[in-house]
Amino acid sequence: MAEDHSDAPLVQREDHAGVAVLTLSSPRSINALSEAMLAALQAALDAIATDRSVRAVILRGAGDHFCAGHNLKEMTAARAGEDGGFQYFQDLFATCSRMMQTIVTLPQPVIAEVSGIATAAGCQLVATCDLAVASEEARFATSGVNIGLFCSTPMVALSRTVSQKHAMEMLLLGEFIPAARAAEMGLVNRVVPLADLGAETMALARKIADKSAAAVKIGKGAFYQQSELPLAEAYALAGRVMAENMMARDAREGIGAFVSKAPMPEWTGE
Repeated sequence: MAEDHSDAPLVQREDHAGVAVLTLSSPRSINALSEAMLAALQAALDAIATDRSVRAVILRGAGDHFCAGHNLKEMTAARAGEDGGFQYFQDLFATCSRMMQTIVTLPQPVIAEVSGIATAAGCQLVATCDLAVASEEARFATSGVNIGLFCSTPMVALSRTVSQKHAMEMLLLGEFIPAARAAEMGLVNRVVPLADLGAETMALARKIADKSAAAVKIGKGAFYQQSELPLAEAYALAGRVMAENMMARDAREGIGAFVSKAPMPEWTGE
C-alpha cells in the first residue's frame, strides 16, 4: 500500500441539508485504517454526535475503493519494539474498536457507500454501519486468514450482521464475495450500478433525514440495546423506550396530526 503525502484531511466532510458525507481520503493506500485515519474518523464522528443539524451520515472512500482495512506497513514496523509490537497491536485494535462502537452509538444512522473492495477491517466498517449501499462491482472479504491473521475484530461486527454460517464461511475462506452475494447474506441493503451509487445512497440518507430526529435517535439506540438481550428483557426495554418516545414533542404532534388527518408537522427533533 502506498502512502498518501498530502495536506488534505484524511477524512473529508461535506454537509448537504442534514446529511453529512464523510470521505476516507487516502486512495493510494486504498483508504487503509492507519493510525492517522482512525484518529481523523474518530474526530469526525465525535463532532457529528453533538451536531443537531446532522440527521444522517454517509461514509465513503475516495478513489475506486472503499477501504482495505488496517495499514499493514504500520503494523509491520511496530514489530521492532521490545515486545515485538504486542502492546502496539493491542492499542491499535482497541482504538479501532472504539471507533466502530462510536458508529453504533452515534445518534444518527450511518450508511456505508461501497465501491470497489472492502476488506478485513474495511469489511468490518461496512458491517458496523447501520445500512450499506454497494455498487455492482463492489467486493467484500475478511481476508486476514490468507496471510496468517484471522479477522477476529472484524468478526464481531460481521457475526452480528450476517448468519453464523455465512460469517464463518467468509472468515475461514478469506475469499472475495461479489456485491450481489453480500446482499443475499444481509451484509448490504442495496446493490446498484456504479454510476447510480452516489445518488442512490444520498436518496436513502435524505429519506432518513426527513424523519423525526428524536424518533430515529431513540429507535437506533434501542435497536442495538435490545438485540443483545433475552426476549423478555428486550420487550421490557422496548416497551419503556416506546413510552418515553410517546412523551416526545414530535410523537405528540405527529400522532395528533395523523389522527386528525392534518398535515404532518415540521419535526423539531424534540
